[in-house]
Order: sequence, then structure tokens, then C-alpha cells
Amino acid sequence: MSAVFGPGVVYDAPRKKRQMQFQTMANGLRTTRMKTYVAKIQQETMQYLNERWNKESGTVDLYKALSEITILTASRCLHGDDVREHMFAELQTLYHDLDEGLTPLTVLWSRAPTPEHFRRDKARKQLVELFGKVIQQRREHPERSDGTDILSLFMDIKYKDGSSITEEEVTGLLIALLFAGQHTSCTTSTWTLLLLLHNPTVMQRVMEEQEQFASKDSLELDDVHQMELLHNSMREALRLCPTFIMLLRKAMRDADVTVNGTTYRIPKGDLVVVSPTVSMRLPTTFKDPDVFDPDRFAAPREEHKQPYAYLGFGGGMHSCMGQVFAFLQVKTVLSVILKHYELTPESSKLPDIGYNDMVVGPRGNCNVQYRKKKVA
Repeated sequence: MSAVFGPGVVYDAPRKKRQMQFQTMANGLRTTRMKTYVAKIQQETMQYLNERWNKESGTVDLYKALSEITILTASRCLHGDDVREHMFAELQTLYHDLDEGLTPLTVLWSRAPTPEHFRRDKARKQLVELFGKVIQQRREHPERSDGTDILSLFMDIKYKDGSSITEEEVTGLLIALLFAGQHTSCTTSTWTLLLLLHNPTVMQRVMEEQEQFASKDSLELDDVHQMELLHNSMREALRLCPTFIMLLRKAMRDADVTVNGTTYRIPKGDLVVVSPTVSMRLPTTFKDPDVFDPDRFAAPREEHKQPYAYLGFGGGMHSCMGQVFAFLQVKTVLSVILKHYELTPESSKLPDIGYNDMVVGPRGNCNVQYRKKKVA
């Protein structure tokens, strides 16, 4: 990933620098900032819907639409208003070239001389220049930012050795955050909504849950936290359709693991591979594992409480630190859509799961028919 993020960023950084980078990311995803993000996510979602779903009824590719909404809302929260409003078109094009430069070959040979890698390298260089201008302008005119975006936090990083973060490192961290959330959030929001649409009984209950917020002009953080069934529906979508088919860990010491009475030795230095796709469909952990059942996460069942049973956001010391933001983003976006539109899937069959993709998403017909509601 250093070919995408640049040198000295996250896992390419020395341990102490990496800890400071992660700590700053965590600070940017604290509750105090989440309160401001809810309004930003609603603003972007409504603007998109008013521009793209502006007819009384129509048909849209849900996966494509939610992918576009995800990057718009993420840019507003992570990059800030100035970048979103004045540089987003250029940023989106460059991000696309970066994204296309991450292929299965990249995993084995990240600097292979391919057209995709050439475009990736050019795009990353241009992004460094782009954000370099933003950083300079912000330092000269701090009033242009409300200070709630994560770019503002990254700009102020000072390492324990006294050195300041470089503009290239700031750019790399922003790319890393956008990469971490873009595919996973748009995929999860798509599966969540499609699974609800194909399970009308659960959808009816979700709509009843949403009724308590229907009269509000804008959602607040506490409102989003109260969407328990929508929250569990998102969890269940990730259980059935996790975004990664496997997670890798390296054994740093010899370890003995006992499974069903048999003890296995994992030697130091070996790679351990866990497949959420398999483990989260084990009938020994999840009852009727192939059934969409969000209630499995609610009391008294709470089937996910068994250690490492649920791996929707990974696990252990490298579990996803952005999962709180992901829940906030997806739930807010879906809540806004459900408030303003009635949706019907075009196909009676769910799309296939694209297991050949780097990030596993839906493959097939994701079209839905929408009809505008009359919202008071």
C-alpha cells in the first residue's frame, strides 16, 4: 500500500510515528466531532438526491449511487468544506486513478510497470501537490475551515522527536482514510438496503423505527444512536456479505490453539488466515446462518458476543478504528433516503457476491425503482 499512500504513512512508518498517526485518526473520530459530521452527511446526501433523484419516480443503480454519496460525504467530513466545494471534481478523478492502481498484481509486485500503476503514481504525485496548496492556504487563512475535518488535525501533527508531519504524509493519511472507508461503506450500505428491501417484514419494522424521526428537519447524533434495528441490519449485512474474504495476521511468537479438543501449534513467523466469509456463517455460532436476521444481535440472543464470532470490522489490535464513523455515515445516509423515497428492487433476486474482487461487493443487478414521498 505504500505505493498508493506514499512513504512514511501508517504501516510504512516507524512504530512511534505510526502510533502518533493512529492516535490522531482516533481523535478525529471521537464523539465530539461526530456531532458535526451528522449535519454534513445529511447535507451532502440531500444535495445528491435533489440533483440525481429529482423526478417523481425513476430507476437508479443503488450501488453506483451509494458509492457516489459515500465519497461525497466522506470528503466533506475528512477533507473539509473548502476541498469539497472547490476541488472535489479534481480530487475524485485522481482518487479513481489511485483506486484503479490497486489490483491483485499490486499485492505481489506493487511497482510492476503497468499502465494502471503509472496512472496511480502520477495521481498520487498530483494529490500531494493539490493538498500542498490546501495546507498552505489554510495556514494563511485559517478562517476558511471550521476546524472539524480530519485534515485540520493531520496538519498539526508533531512527532515525539520534535519533527512536524510533511505535506506528503498528510496527503497519504487522507488517502489511507478515504481508501479504508470508501469501498467498505458503499458496499455495506448497498447490501443493507438491498437485504431490507428483499425482507419486507424487517423493512416494515425499520420504517416504524424511523417514524420517530420523521418530523425532524435534521437528525442529531443521539437520533442516529437510537436507530438500533437499522444498526443491527447493517451488522447483519456485514455478517452475510463481509467486504474482505480473508484477514491476515503474522504470529510474533509460538502459540498453541485448542479447537474441539485438538491442540495445534502455530510457529512464530507463520501467517494466520481467517475468513470472515466462512466463520460468520458457522451454524455453531450463528443460528440459521444463511438467513437475514438482525435480531440475532439484540438481547437476549446477542450471538455476536462470543469472542471473535463477529468479524465485520476485523478484530484484535488491528480492528477497524473507523467503524463508529462507518455506522454513523451509513445509518444517516440510509435514514435520509428512507425518509424521502419509497424503493422497490428491480429484480426479485439479490445480486451475486463478487468474491473475485479485492473488496467484495455486489455483482449483478442493483437497480431499484424509487418514488418520491410527500414529506411534510
